[in-house]
Amino acid sequence: MFEDSAHFNLIDAMGKPCPMPLLMLKRALKAGKHTTFLLKSSDPHSQIDISRYCQLHQLKLEFKKISDTEFHYLIES
Repeated sequence: MFEDSAHFNLIDAMGKPCPMPLLMLKRALKAGKHTTFLLKSSDPHSQIDISRYCQLHQLKLEFKKISDTEFHYLIES
């Protein structure tokens, strides 16, 4: 699903509790240098935050649960 990671701006939020994954995404979007982001998070609650934010801001989101402690989000602005 997210195999070609060379085309993504990686946001590594592993080990950071919510709301840090969302805040890191907001910072990356504000920088405006990239249009596609791969956010990696270990917080299961990040799915709710990231999903809602993307829906509100009309961002395309793909979600993949890697394990019980790893979640990947592909976000396109």
